Amino acid sequence: MTTRSIVPTALGALVGILWLTGCSDPATDTDTPPTAEPRAQTEPPPTPRTEFRIPAEGFEINIAEGQELFVAHCAACHGAEALGTDQGPPLIHRIYEPSHHSDLAFYRAIALGVHQHHWEFGDMPPVPAVSGEDAAHIIAWIRQQQRAAGIE
Repeated sequence: MTTRSIVPTALGALVGILWLTGCSDPATDTDTPPTAEPRAQTEPPPTPRTEFRIPAEGFEINIAEGQELFVAHCAACHGAEALGTDQGPPLIHRIYEPSHHSDLAFYRAIALGVHQHHWEFGDMPPVPAVSGEDAAHIIAWIRQQQRAAGIE
């Protein structure tokens, strides 16, 4: 096969992939959480945290503490059972399964905030009151709830 014959094949494959990615029907997308009006941005975004540390390997997780911490720091936007509110998306949803949003994605969201990408609730700010160890407990509780809902 010559270089001349590879270029059209590669170009055709690229066009096909781009065409297929644009063919989904958002009205039937069951992976999209409910949406709400974007939050008003009345103040500048918070400064990302620099003191946040993910716990070392072997850190003992306490799922009950994770639920308490979730209710205290996350429920206002994500709901007491992590099923979402008009302020934030449900975390007990296939979009947040471990293969799509790893634990590291949750740590980063807590430590640095995250730009709106799967929902229309506005950007999530960092959560300065939650330490890396607190986050580990919270993530463990969320993962337990996901497994109980059949999300793995």
